[in-house]
Amino acid sequence: MKTQTVKTYWAKIFIAGPIDQIKQVVREYCLEGACVTVTPTTYIYAMGEEEGVEIGFINYPRFPSTQLDLTDRAMLLGYLLMNACHQGSFTVITPSDTHFVSRRNDTAK
Repeated sequence: MKTQTVKTYWAKIFIAGPIDQIKQVVREYCLEGACVTVTPTTYIYAMGEEEGVEIGFINYPRFPSTQLDLTDRAMLLGYLLMNACHQGSFTVITPSDTHFVSRRNDTAK
């Protein structure tokens, strides 16, 4: 039996949209050699709500990575999902940073 240990870090994408469409984009993305989790979630905000997902990346000991690489991969998938699912924004969080990406004109700076 073999045990491998790596530094713990992760990245998560938060995006709204139809889960079946999101999962299809994620499947295509993962063909390039990724493995992620897709967890359905509901976003509730002032005057509304919508369905979406939380997508998780971890530093998997079998295929170790850096935090920067995990974040870059999450950002790339976030852009792919935003475009494919016709969303206005997505958010990527890591242990140290939160990245909000929006193509809306009314987003506060």
